Amino acid sequence: MHTRRLLGEILIDRKRITPAQLGQALGVQNKEGGYIGEILIKLGFVDEQDIIAALVVQCHLPYIAVDRYEITREVIALIPREMAFKHCIVPLDRVGDVLSLVMLDPLDVAVRTDVCRRTNCKVAPFISTRREIERAIDQSYGKNC
Repeated sequence: MHTRRLLGEILIDRKRITPAQLGQALGVQNKEGGYIGEILIKLGFVDEQDIIAALVVQCHLPYIAVDRYEITREVIALIPREMAFKHCIVPLDRVGDVLSLVMLDPLDVAVRTDVCRRTNCKVAPFISTRREIERAIDQSYGKNC
């Protein structure tokens, strides 16, 4: 079994950030918590697409621009809006007992387990940006809850 490469290492290898920038972002993460990718974006070192590209390499999971898809009411009804917003997830499609789920953090086993229990489906995770997921939530569930 091989170890998963760290997001910061991937970004340095791809020349998207410097080791000093990573060090600064890790300092912020130690003080404030949060995802390193979002901290790097907030600091202005990278954009969302840089993070997504690195996550695809890191996680070996597919990226999808979820806000560009029309999701059926039947699929949207599988996940309550509050849960979608809280965990930054959007159900994309269901084929048999497999639910394609777009996630900001596809490695979050607790969320995947909760979705499995709630829907009686196996989860096939996809990665998207926070902005794309939030837009998809607004488009699919409506802005007012």
